[in-house]
Amino acid sequence: MRTTVQDVMTTDVAAVNQTASFHTVADLLINRGVSGVPVLDDDNRVKGVVSEADLLAKQEFKARYYGDGYTPPLRARIRHTVSSEGSGFYKALGETAGALMTSPAHTTTPDASVVLAARLMDKYGVKRLPVVDDGGRLVGIVSRRDLIKVFLRADIDIERQVREAIGGDVHITVAEGVVTLSGTLDEHSHAIKAVRLAENIDSVVAVHDELNWKHDDIVQLPVWGGA
Repeated sequence: MRTTVQDVMTTDVAAVNQTASFHTVADLLINRGVSGVPVLDDDNRVKGVVSEADLLAKQEFKARYYGDGYTPPLRARIRHTVSSEGSGFYKALGETAGALMTSPAHTTTPDASVVLAARLMDKYGVKRLPVVDDGGRLVGIVSRRDLIKVFLRADIDIERQVREAIGGDVHITVAEGVVTLSGTLDEHSHAIKAVRLAENIDSVVAVHDELNWKHDDIVQLPVWGGA
């Protein structure tokens, strides 16, 4: 069984309408203890995401252009120089969530695998993904922390899932998500398949292969040498 985003996502989502004021966004981030929220249109469709960094652009540019001895961090200066001077400047002028947000938002769907969600977060360098339905409407949000929860399942539950996946006369033990397979199977290929099936279960941290087999049915290709 593959774990999907729907299995781990949060449905009680802190979100704002695109017309929400700067103050409303800041207040929501502080009171909900989150670093970013989806921005929605009147039909609950996700238009973007506004984060602490987007709000801080106002203070950063105010200090930069009006003085007080402040020098932006090197990373911020490089970002403005290379690609986002304009966008950063306009965010500094923004008064609503729609003007402050980063758009379009990177999103996922409830039926997507947690593996795919993790890859999207890594690809785009984000900490969370709004979860949308087929119409682009917000139904939840998934964070890095939510994805990590996959690895906190009880060992007994993981053992049951591994046993259902591979079947047969394999001895299975699980300790803190690490699966050990032992015993003797008829064919070498069966042992390889059992290990791969166990590895493909999302909650499994690692698989220790201690399997033996009676017959080696794996064809070994000859190694050709030449003078």
